[in-house]
Amino acid sequence: MIRTSLTLCVAVALALLAAPAAAQGDAKPKIDPQLVDKANKSVDRGLRFLRGLQKEDGSYGGHVGLTAMALLAFVDSHRKYRYDEGPFISRAADWLAAQSRADGAITGDATPTYNTALAIMALHAVDKARYKKQIEGGQAFLVRFQTDEDQKYKKSDKFYGGIGYGGDERPDMSNLQYALEGLARTDYDPKSDVWAKAQMFVSRSQNRSESNDQPWAGNDGGFIYAPGQSPAGEENGQYTSYGAMSFAGLKSLIFTQAKKDDPRVKAVWGWIKANYDFNQHPGMGMVSYFYYLQTAAGALEAYGVTSVPDAKGRERNWIADMLTKVMSLQKDDGAWKNDNPKYWEGNPLLATARAVITMNHALRAAGAL
Repeated sequence: MIRTSLTLCVAVALALLAAPAAAQGDAKPKIDPQLVDKANKSVDRGLRFLRGLQKEDGSYGGHVGLTAMALLAFVDSHRKYRYDEGPFISRAADWLAAQSRADGAITGDATPTYNTALAIMALHAVDKARYKKQIEGGQAFLVRFQTDEDQKYKKSDKFYGGIGYGGDERPDMSNLQYALEGLARTDYDPKSDVWAKAQMFVSRSQNRSESNDQPWAGNDGGFIYAPGQSPAGEENGQYTSYGAMSFAGLKSLIFTQAKKDDPRVKAVWGWIKANYDFNQHPGMGMVSYFYYLQTAAGALEAYGVTSVPDAKGRERNWIADMLTKVMSLQKDDGAWKNDNPKYWEGNPLLATARAVITMNHALRAAGAL
C-alpha cells in the first residue's frame, strides 16, 4: 500500500517539471540573457525545419512517436503553441488522437507503450480538455501494461513493476521512464499503486547492492537498461552503468516518491557527478547521443538543480553547458543529426525533435520559459 505522503511527493515531482529551480529553493542560475536569446532563435530554426517535414495528413513520418515528439517540441517551446495556433499544430494533434485504439493505446504497429506515453503528453499539452478521452485511454493502457499481479508477476520477480516495449515481454528503464513521465504530466492519480510498483523495478535496475536484491548489482550508483541487461557491457558478472539510463533512473525515482536524501537518489547523483559530460554519451560513445541529452536535461530539470559538481569538484552550470553544446551541433538548415545512425538518430526528424526538447527543458529550468 502506498504511503499517504505519495500524493504530496508526486505533486512535487509535477511541480518540478514546470518550475524546478523555484520548487527546490535553488537560486536562479546566472544565464546570460544573450545565451537565452540565442537559444530561442536556435529553437525557432529547429521548429521551422520540423514544420517543413509535416505530411499532408498532419503527421510527421506517419509515425505516432515522431509526431508526438515534434508536437512536444512546439508546445513546450518559448512560443507555447496550442491547438488554435494554426493547422500545423491542430492537424498533428488530431492525427495523433485518431491513432487511438480500442484498448487505449495510441500507436501504430510497434512500440505501443513508448508511443502512447509520448502521445498523451503531447495531447495533454495541446488541449487536455479536447483530448480527454484519448488521454485517459492512454493512461489506462500504460497502467494495464505494468508487470504486476494482474499479469501473474510476484514482487519477488526481477521484472515486477516495470513497463517495456511488449515485444519480448521484458520491461526496461527506457519505456518505464517515459510511461512514468507520461502519467505524471497528464495528472494521473497520485494515489495509484502504479508508482510504488514502478519503484521496485527502478531499484532493481540500479548498481547499488544495498537496495538491489539482484546478485549482479555493483555499487557505482548508476543505472542499466533492465535487470541483468546493459548495452554498455558487463565485466565479471556486473553490468555497466551508462548515461541515459542513469538519468532515467534519477527521473524515475523522483516520480515514484524518492526524495533527495534517499540513498538511491544520492547514489545515482554521485554517478552523475563523476560522469558529467555532454560531449558524448557516457558509456556509449555517440550511440543514442541526442536521446542521452534529452534524458539528462529532463532529469536535471525535474531534480531541480541548476548546477552539477563535476569529477574535479567544479560547479558546472548544466543549463549553459547544455544549451551551448546543443546549439553548436545545429546544421545550417536548422536540423540536427547524429553521425551514428543507430536507433534512428541518423534521421534529422528524430534528432531535431530531441534537440529542441532538450533545449526546452534547459530553458524552462533556467526560468526562461
